[in-house]
Amino acid sequence: MKKFTLFLFAMAVAAVSFAQGHEPASDGSKPKEITLTDAERELVKANNNFALRLFREARTEENAILSPLSITYALGMLNNGATGRTQQEINEVLGFGEAGADAINAFCRKMLTEAPKLDDTKVAIGNTIFVNEGMGYRLQDAFVQTVNTFYDAQPQARNFTDGKTMDVINQWASDHTNGMIKQILDAESFDPMAVSYLLNAIYFKGDWTNEFDPESTTEEPFNGGDAVPMMNRLFYDDIGYAENDLYQAVNLPYGLGAYSMSIFLPKEGKTVADILEKMTDEDWKNFSENYSVAVKLPRFETQTDQDLKEIMSNLGMPTAFIPTYADFPYFCNEQIYISLMKQVAKIKVNEQGSEAAAVTIIGEKALSANDYYATFHATRPFLYLITEQSTGVVFFIGQYMGKLAASASLPQREEQSPKAVYNLAGQRLNKVPERGIYIRNGQKVVK
Repeated sequence: MKKFTLFLFAMAVAAVSFAQGHEPASDGSKPKEITLTDAERELVKANNNFALRLFREARTEENAILSPLSITYALGMLNNGATGRTQQEINEVLGFGEAGADAINAFCRKMLTEAPKLDDTKVAIGNTIFVNEGMGYRLQDAFVQTVNTFYDAQPQARNFTDGKTMDVINQWASDHTNGMIKQILDAESFDPMAVSYLLNAIYFKGDWTNEFDPESTTEEPFNGGDAVPMMNRLFYDDIGYAENDLYQAVNLPYGLGAYSMSIFLPKEGKTVADILEKMTDEDWKNFSENYSVAVKLPRFETQTDQDLKEIMSNLGMPTAFIPTYADFPYFCNEQIYISLMKQVAKIKVNEQGSEAAAVTIIGEKALSANDYYATFHATRPFLYLITEQSTGVVFFIGQYMGKLAASASLPQREEQSPKAVYNLAGQRLNKVPERGIYIRNGQKVVK
């Protein structure tokens, strides 16, 4: 039984062109691998929980795609400007705990430099920081040196009131995602008074190791509803397969096998939510290659534009979003808090392979098969992940729910749950107080 370990990680801020650093495997037949220390493997394993909790918190019944790795990079870089409770919460939410910012920096550096070089699958990680010099803001020298060293981030000073900065930021996002993400900010979300915007971009393009034949694609109903283009292929002993009482799963490799898409199809009567509720790192390890598997998989596209402030606050880092409590003394020449955090992500899956991209932005404001045969027909909602195989790092996690919601922004909750309510000391409350002062979604509420 082949071990296949999925790890969930996230991504964020510094500048690398998607065309740079792409180097195929040297022997032409096997991918290179990223070597991790035991300590790094433990950190990646802990970060799995962040990615799962992130998707549980963000998902609705719509199609969705997120990059946990992009969030980890963005917060990892900003974390170098934090201290105290703010930094502690970021470390814990990302799964790094006491290992802290240094461990995040080292791991992000390793993935930044090595992930694009494993085989002929194209992977690029880009990061940058735009600073509002028009308002007199400047980054601290030590912070700039750290993000240059570990994230290749080259801060760009601009006057945000020049009428051009928003377009420059959006063009950067487009350039670093091969045109997949053309807009990360609009007139409503862009703030000319912001201190800075930190951005990370991830771009992924991989051809299936064994492609689907377009002539075998047929229109078939999905989940009992409208027909979708359904790709068909019989795989022999070149993919992984797993099955239990909760789901069937296949692991479809790209290129030489450095990256793959793992698809978890709920059994009849089960749901994606059921899988997410019970899925842990230990549940993802066993894929057998002793099966021939007849696979049906929709050809689809999904795009998500997700506000992350409430989600990340609910996951355990509310302090960074509260103006009077956020503690980033090593970031710039003003005390700041996170006023904007969002991600736009997109994926295309077809007979040739997959193309995916994500841009995470953080805005700050100042105070002021051979032995067995199986069928895997993804004709109902399913969960999918794109991972790097030697480390298990998950670049993207998503779900496909059907044709009617092929591209959607996840709706915002009308009411925030009681767990997202905090007192003025930053402690989470079990319910909304009937009277008094408390914090909800980073805002002070007085009753």
